[in-house]
Amino acid sequence: MLILSFESSCDETSCAVVDMSDESRVIRSNIIASQISIHALYGGVVPEIASRAHCEAISSITDQALDKANITLDEIDAVAVTYTPGLVGALLVGVNFAKALAYSVGKPLVGVDHIKGHVAASYFLTPAPKPPFLAFVASGGHTSLIDVKSYTDFDTIGRTRDDAMGEAFDKVARVIGLGYPGGAEMDKLASVGDPKAIKFPSPAIPDDSLDFSFSGLKTAVINHVNTLKMKELSYNKADIAASFTYAITNSVINKLSSAVERTRRIKLVAAGGVSANSHLRASLKAFSIRNNISLYLPDLSLCGDNAAMIGAQAYYEYKAGKIADLRLNAVVN
Repeated sequence: MLILSFESSCDETSCAVVDMSDESRVIRSNIIASQISIHALYGGVVPEIASRAHCEAISSITDQALDKANITLDEIDAVAVTYTPGLVGALLVGVNFAKALAYSVGKPLVGVDHIKGHVAASYFLTPAPKPPFLAFVASGGHTSLIDVKSYTDFDTIGRTRDDAMGEAFDKVARVIGLGYPGGAEMDKLASVGDPKAIKFPSPAIPDDSLDFSFSGLKTAVINHVNTLKMKELSYNKADIAASFTYAITNSVINKLSSAVERTRRIKLVAAGGVSANSHLRASLKAFSIRNNISLYLPDLSLCGDNAAMIGAQAYYEYKAGKIADLRLNAVVN
């Protein structure tokens, strides 16, 4: 089944063609137009600018995706698009473009939840995970623990109560003078810093829930840096990055341990942009080995926002009969 898919939930405009079946999953093309250089000028994503950039890019990347896949619109079997969650203006660009395209060529339309899409990036692995399994999704806008009961039945059992993990990385990076986005630079710095140099609070909420709170950790870093500045003392960026990362990875393993105990799942998928962090990946691998769990980590190229993952999830939504009509709309949460 050939699916033409779109992703425009934040600051990446993406169009892909995926060839999906129960036996094989092939990415025929996956074009991404990044807006990082634009938003770096402002230190973060500006929603209105993101929406305008999506408008400018979406038509041309559709042509590129079709050309690279060597197919025409007549050959596709369905059109898929992210409709939730995300920035409303950004989502609307993709949703409206996909609706118009599906209508014009008479193809079925499938709306896809962005979080489910991140999990579906793992379906391109060999071997690929089959539900049921536990999923941990961490990105700039989301941090969730999900019990994936089937390809379309997801039960969120843990989440962040304030900042997302990726957002916390970017904010701390800005505090210590790194550019935007700061995740990659924080990862590099943490590799040469001392993770035990500074004791930062754990984002794992100390109760029976599986929730996180990254706001307090972010504030602790800001206070640490500001205190040193007021005393006219220097600070080691690498040690801060390493200690911050250590606090985060430990909190994830803490809540994952509880989640595995409660769900009894023996398979774990980690997805989303922050799952590309080398320290988090190492911690997850060690955790999985200790607990005899099969770990599935999508390729680094599929960790960030992309349309191929949306097409992968759309296949299972389509099989479940979840076809959208022209009333499909963007949903922020």
